[in-house]
Amino acid sequence: MNQNFDVIVVGGGMVGAAVACALGNSPLKVAVIESAPPQPFSPEQPHDLRVSALSIASKKILETVGAWQGIESRRYCPFRRMRVWETAGDTEFCSDDIKYPQLGYIVENRIIQLALLDRLADFENITLVSPAHIKKIAYAPGKTSEITLEDGQVLSAELLVAADGGQSRVRQTVGIGVTSWDYKQHALVIYIETGYGQQDITWQRFTPDGPQAFLPLPGNYGSIVWYQSPDEVNRLKTLPAEELRHELTASFPPELGQVEQVLGTASFPLKRQHAQSYCKPGAVLVGDAAHMINPLAGQGVNIGLLDAAALGEVLMDAVRQGRDFSELTVLQRYEKMRRNENLKMMTVMDAFYQVFSNELLPIKILRNLGLGLAERVLPAKNMVMRSAMGLEGKLPKLARGEPII
Repeated sequence: MNQNFDVIVVGGGMVGAAVACALGNSPLKVAVIESAPPQPFSPEQPHDLRVSALSIASKKILETVGAWQGIESRRYCPFRRMRVWETAGDTEFCSDDIKYPQLGYIVENRIIQLALLDRLADFENITLVSPAHIKKIAYAPGKTSEITLEDGQVLSAELLVAADGGQSRVRQTVGIGVTSWDYKQHALVIYIETGYGQQDITWQRFTPDGPQAFLPLPGNYGSIVWYQSPDEVNRLKTLPAEELRHELTASFPPELGQVEQVLGTASFPLKRQHAQSYCKPGAVLVGDAAHMINPLAGQGVNIGLLDAAALGEVLMDAVRQGRDFSELTVLQRYEKMRRNENLKMMTVMDAFYQVFSNELLPIKILRNLGLGLAERVLPAKNMVMRSAMGLEGKLPKLARGEPII
């Protein structure tokens, strides 16, 4: 069976589904191909290990496309404060300082995806094809590309949107290369029950072995992120839960509080990757297919959602102007909006990581001075806070709460 579309989004994760939602109720006929639909949500279920810290800009995007209600009706954890410290330097950011109710929201990735996929069902111009496995991608620059599925379906479109992750098959098929390197560290994610009740703070402490971070979850739960060497992460992962709980108690600061239980673990390598371009005629990259960033400040999903918002805006502008939305000059406008912004964020995260991973005494002194100054110089501190919240710089319309359809 052959089906013709204007746009095929390959990947129905958070970013791919957000692209499709941005195009909901538009004149474009859109298909979303997703291989593994998420499991339904139940309030009794334990929290997922994979969570994201959504910025205020990301919340506005999700609100404007109509998906935030699906998050509110499930569960999420707002946070008002963020603390960063090392030996002598210490700074705490609070949303009250810039007259915002929150700095951001910790949300399970599956809940974000479910909320977006639920919203897709409201749009007559969107078709979700899932579960579906791709057999072949026939990319035709400037013409109609075809995707053949394992069940024999053939989907064709003028524009392919690669939202299929860091190992993007679409990106490889259209011939866009990447620049990448590993950080030689892994992140161990640990889901815990804490002795504290509901918390409103996320914090990060820097140690000679790597950062330690805490993300609050609804109720008396939290997500720990422990950056360590691959060998040490593998050792910690193999420990029985009670032994790992003792390791946490011994290694983490008192701010963690009493760890009642270790409920689950996962790990992933730290890697930076950036596509050498974001588009070719009839093909465009978003999210991890375009960039993978150090997770230190939790900006990966936020810059991916900004990609989705910018691409939706560019495509809708082209449709209103009667232009071919799949032509290279249109897609290059999206690349111009996002590539340098993403590169800037990646570079800042790299510099932050390198400075706080360095044990040379002059650098230790400088970074502690920097944290101390950040605490006292309020205009600079507030600017850093607004940047982390996605409130600085030129933002896509959806991130400003403005509709594009």
